[in-house]
Amino acid sequence: MNEVDLYIASFPVDVQIILENIREIIKNTAPNAVESLSYKMPSYKINGKPLVYFAGYKSHIGFYATPIGHIKFKEELSEFKQGKGSVQFPLHKPIPYDLIQKIVEFRLMY
Repeated sequence: MNEVDLYIASFPVDVQIILENIREIIKNTAPNAVESLSYKMPSYKINGKPLVYFAGYKSHIGFYATPIGHIKFKEELSEFKQGKGSVQFPLHKPIPYDLIQKIVEFRLMY
């Protein structure tokens, strides 16, 4: 098991499934991205530059696509709690996997 496997395994099974789904979206959308653990969360880089990060929390999934990734999808993300370059997807609502994929695709261009 690598660092990201261990990170995901540290969560309850229902959250592990969500984290693995996000991981697979990122890996399928950006197969050349380098996966590691950075800032104590799974991170993905292209050519040494940050692509996206994600993290599990007690009541939400944090997704971090840098400010440019969130500005582009401002309207789609408006229903979620946000910070500069971050968004929180509540665990009690469906995770917007399609939107996550669109954000990763967009980030690949920048």
